Amino acid sequence: MRVIILFLLSSLLLYHSDPPIVSTDAGVVSGTTNTAKDVRIFRGIPFAAPPVGRLRWKEPQPVTTWKGVRNCVEFGPNPMQENWEPTSEDCLYLNIWTTELEPPMKKPVIVWIYGGGFTGGSGAGGWCDGAAMARKGVVFVTFNYRVGVFGFLAHPALSAESPNHTSGNYGILDQIAALQWVKRNIAGFGGDPANVTIAGESAGSCSVNTLIASPLARGLFRHAIAESAGFFKPGRNKTLREAEEDGVSAMHGKNALTLEAMRALSPAALLKGDYRRLPVVDGYVLPDHIDELFKKGAINKVDLITGYNEGDNFVEDTMTKAQFIAFAQRNYGTRADAFLTLYPPDSAQSQNALGRDLHFAWEHYTWAKEEGARAYMYYFDRVPPGEPKLGAFHSAEVCYALHTLRFQHRPWTPWDTTLSNLMSDYWVNFASTGDPNGKGLPPWPVFSARKTKVIRFGDTVETIDLPAMRAFGFFQPYPR
Repeated sequence: MRVIILFLLSSLLLYHSDPPIVSTDAGVVSGTTNTAKDVRIFRGIPFAAPPVGRLRWKEPQPVTTWKGVRNCVEFGPNPMQENWEPTSEDCLYLNIWTTELEPPMKKPVIVWIYGGGFTGGSGAGGWCDGAAMARKGVVFVTFNYRVGVFGFLAHPALSAESPNHTSGNYGILDQIAALQWVKRNIAGFGGDPANVTIAGESAGSCSVNTLIASPLARGLFRHAIAESAGFFKPGRNKTLREAEEDGVSAMHGKNALTLEAMRALSPAALLKGDYRRLPVVDGYVLPDHIDELFKKGAINKVDLITGYNEGDNFVEDTMTKAQFIAFAQRNYGTRADAFLTLYPPDSAQSQNALGRDLHFAWEHYTWAKEEGARAYMYYFDRVPPGEPKLGAFHSAEVCYALHTLRFQHRPWTPWDTTLSNLMSDYWVNFASTGDPNGKGLPPWPVFSARKTKVIRFGDTVETIDLPAMRAFGFFQPYPR
């Protein structure tokens, strides 16, 4: 009895300590609290061994355990990339925001995956600070994963040394390792390991898409939130052979003809001239192209929030009116007039709208139809106030949904604060139950191929018809 009492007392001290202290499967970590003393924050917890030296271009390996208490109050380095500091190959760390730690707390968990085109990004930015979401009742987690050449290089020599005979998906394997860590350890931070929501924007949304399609991620999450990007265009991701050929060419360009020479290259040498690589159809992380896996239903069927922004587009070279008409005639032949009715050639916005509908709206429409579980779709067209005036630009919704307006230097209005409160409430409700609806919130209907109503987050919050449906009717079976 005395032993049991001492154990209970030590447990209470552990969970009520300041700074907060939690035991993980690799060792004990201590965090900090915010100034209001209502959020516990743990920064820079290692979830995998540093992928350096001989572990460069290897699957994430287990963390070396430690004795004593590890001080986790500073963010770990960002993954290697250009134009961001500090960076390091030693980047596999995660961060947690939570309130109560005491068991048997079982709060829903949101794991945020950053964007950045698979060439950059960080789990430490203010736009994904988790304090506000933690106050709303979730455990909020961010983490780093390898990007660029460090995270997505495929090469025959790397595949040959791999026990799974594959290469090129190290960044996605980092994401899976982080989710496995959450599954094993999040209960100590007040979270429910059986109620995890993965969420991300842009490349983070593509990562969510990949994780839903990957058999390696099965059972690691219950819900998913995908903002502004997906992989449903046929052939969007390279096969392993194609990616390996690309890797050989890239390494030849750096005069690195062996694994030893590749691993001897400095990070700066690898970054020079680096370019975007995407997840690879390698037969291991991805058994097939993502669109095919969805068509076959061979995916992790989870409840889904998905959507896009009015200003989502990547149009780089604008065509003249004559060039746009010629483009329509060349691509759509006898249907060119119908195309130009949808996208008038004398409208400066038509080319941006075309890029948005082909590369974002269609992706999320397809995803919502084919997920195989409850899906809720949104359309975001709120224009953030202030300069620069960029419209409802790509990523504009993030600070609203994660309730982090205060980290963006804009003259926010009372409506922006209200909209952020509403969106983050929907996100938290969804993480809790798989349904974003709740008391005091405008109703958000389930989306399907037959019921294409979406919720609009703009100058109002209301249910509308999906704006791009007219275009989708023209572009069937898929846009090009």
